[in-house]
Amino acid sequence: MQIIIPSVLVCILVVLSAFYADLQQQQLSLHESRHEVQQRLGLIRTKIEANINANTKLLQGLVAVIATEPQIEKTRFEALAESIFQIHSQIRTVVAAPDLISTYAYPPEINSPFTDRPILQVWDRDALLRDMVEKGKAVITGPTHLNNGTQGLVISIPVRIGNDSGQMQFWGAVLGILDLPRLYDDSGLLANELPIEVVITAENSVSGESAVIFGDVNIRNFDPVLMNIDLANRQWTISAIPRGGWDAASNRSELSRIAIFTAATLICGIIVWVAMLMNERQRNFRALHEREEDLRTMSHRLGVALESSRIGVWELDVATGAMQWDERVCQLYGLPADTPITMDLWRGMVPVEDIPQIERTMNRAIVRQGSYTGQFRIRRADDGKIRHMRTVGTTYRTRDGAVKALGVNWDVTEDVILQDNLRAAQIQTEEQNAALESARQRMEHNALHDALTGLPNRRYLDQRLAALDVQDQPGPQLTVLHLDLDRFKEINDTMGHGAGDAILRNVATALRTNVRDHDFVARIGGDEFVIVCFGEPGQDDFGSLGQRLITAVNTPVLYNGHECRVGASIGIATKTEAHLAAEQVLVNADIALYEAKRRGRNRVEFFNDHLRAQTINIKQTADAILRSLGDKDFVAFYQPQFDARTLEINGVEALARWNHPQQGLLPPSAFLEIAESLNVVSQIDASILDQALLQLTRWRAADLGIEHVSVNISAQRLFEDRLVSHLETLSLKPGSLSFELLESISFDDKADAVAESLERIRAHGIAIEIDDFGTGYASILSLIKLSPSRLKIDRQLVAPIIDNLTQRRLISSIVDIGRSFGIGIVAEGVETMEHAAILRDLGCQTLQGFALARPMSADALMDFARKHALERETLWQQMA
Repeated sequence: MQIIIPSVLVCILVVLSAFYADLQQQQLSLHESRHEVQQRLGLIRTKIEANINANTKLLQGLVAVIATEPQIEKTRFEALAESIFQIHSQIRTVVAAPDLISTYAYPPEINSPFTDRPILQVWDRDALLRDMVEKGKAVITGPTHLNNGTQGLVISIPVRIGNDSGQMQFWGAVLGILDLPRLYDDSGLLANELPIEVVITAENSVSGESAVIFGDVNIRNFDPVLMNIDLANRQWTISAIPRGGWDAASNRSELSRIAIFTAATLICGIIVWVAMLMNERQRNFRALHEREEDLRTMSHRLGVALESSRIGVWELDVATGAMQWDERVCQLYGLPADTPITMDLWRGMVPVEDIPQIERTMNRAIVRQGSYTGQFRIRRADDGKIRHMRTVGTTYRTRDGAVKALGVNWDVTEDVILQDNLRAAQIQTEEQNAALESARQRMEHNALHDALTGLPNRRYLDQRLAALDVQDQPGPQLTVLHLDLDRFKEINDTMGHGAGDAILRNVATALRTNVRDHDFVARIGGDEFVIVCFGEPGQDDFGSLGQRLITAVNTPVLYNGHECRVGASIGIATKTEAHLAAEQVLVNADIALYEAKRRGRNRVEFFNDHLRAQTINIKQTADAILRSLGDKDFVAFYQPQFDARTLEINGVEALARWNHPQQGLLPPSAFLEIAESLNVVSQIDASILDQALLQLTRWRAADLGIEHVSVNISAQRLFEDRLVSHLETLSLKPGSLSFELLESISFDDKADAVAESLERIRAHGIAIEIDDFGTGYASILSLIKLSPSRLKIDRQLVAPIIDNLTQRRLISSIVDIGRSFGIGIVAEGVETMEHAAILRDLGCQTLQGFALARPMSADALMDFARKHALERETLWQQMA
């Protein structure tokens, strides 16, 4: 490499020198070619300028004559012009143009088109006029097309004449039209053997673009020689290159180029050959040096390896039993370096139980003359410590035929200890993994099972049902039983959660006892259980199973000496369609359970098409309710209330109606239960309240005498903070608004909470009424605590009073109770005027029913109120 690089550099230098010499020769040849082109181009330019100047001089002679004869006649002009044509020139036409309008032209027979026309019809007319009129300069325009098909150049020379005051004034101009082809020929441009190619261009002073006057414009793309031709008012540029281009004009010698590069190649070849010889010689020296260095490196590495690894080398003469140990082997055995080594010495340091194995391994290697590996223990001679040795040896035969074994020993005690520790750690790890697996199984079991009953929980049930849906093949018939305990809440509330837990454990035991081993029993909620059964249709009577489970659950449980008893309701659903999801079967069982509870509890109900249709109807109704809330389809209807003595309207009850988009106007019985399940009754109540208050304002403005409106309010709405917030925004006249509470709210359970809420409502001047009194749960004590302003006797108590004296006494008692506590009495369900008369006589203050007025829209109520004021006397007579 040391020879090749300089050789390559020298060769590169020789080649670059050859190229440089060739480049210099090319530059010199090019310079000579440009000089020659410049000389020829200068001669042509001179001839063009000389010819144009000569033509201008001839025309200036005619100008001088006209300046002295401004009234020159045509014959005089033609005579002067003919004298110009007798002299050799490039002038083709002479024109006299007083006021720049061509008047005379010579020769007349070919120049009639030039007469009576403005002489300047070019794009720079204004600039040319200034040059001619103001500056008196000659103007050259063109090239222009002549009528003989060639091109011409127009020389316009201004003519000035003296006036009477001695001043010079502009007369016009004399024009000479030059024949350009003749000008080019006389200037040498059209010579057949012209060694250069020429192009003449003129630049437009306005647009800046170059116009070609003569030649091929592409010549300007080949670095031509440029010269300017100065005319009177403009400048031409004449460009030229050698004919065939600059390469064709080069006069360099190909022979000299060949000679240069041949010499360079020969020199490079000699240099390369010498470099190869020198490089081969150095490579041989380097290979010899590398082998010597490798040998030294290997010896050094072997020494370092043996030293760092504490490996010792030994040798055994098989025939004589003589052994040689190096210093490291002696150190490993705890012996001085000069200790005579024998096989008996070695056997004395090795435990007896390790000797047979290592000697058998060595003898087999000696017989085969191969290698062997072994491991044994020794007791060191200096400190008596037990160390583990590993040996690797091989047998070989010397030149004199002696068989010897050569090997190494090294201490592997640390490795043995490490392996023992690793084995112990592995055993410990396996034990820990087993413990972790057991803990994981326990955690997984706890995550999938109920801690109280030990049954699978809802999560386990969901996994089991999901696994059924992904089976490739349909399994046995799937049936789900959904069980819910009856009266379980009462047990918890009266006897505590301990009793409830005992009940749940007893139910779990009863369920496991009464189902098959392969049935799946899970507790999915507080008092809800699910049994998943598998069997072909007709294989098991699941109705009988459900009854057995109810009977087992009904068995009383003793807790702290008390007998606890609960019931059970069961819904059953079977997978009857292959595509039906297992989760949907559970939903169907839940629907059947709801039906069982609705129909009296402690019974079994099967999911069927009727329940499916009912569920779909509930779902559709629920969706329609939610949509109608946004569309404000819940409207208020109003039923008047009448004074029992005078039959005057003394109030109105606002009733909710659903203006269903498809089914029309629906009563509360069609939507109230579903609305309660959707938790939207409070929204309906709020809408009816706002509508009623708006209509109350209208009634007052119409002077109908209606000063009071009653609005139903649900228990859900009663405890909402938003109700009080909304009431604070209203400006209510005290006594103008009443809230009607259903007696079925169960005041006795929550009397304190209800009383507190009602006090906040009364603070806004709103009266409280108890609706449907006589059918609910209110006690006399709760009535006293709630202090309502009015009680509304339910229609079920009012209907029989015509024929039932006992029912009359009951209503009379209610009236007496109300009178005792200062509570007004409203009788609902007044179906006939006889009802009205009896209720009046019993002491009811207010009457409400179909005999007097049905619920109606707000507009209809206004019409009714006006009409009733006129017909009230007739109704009163009927009641009398």
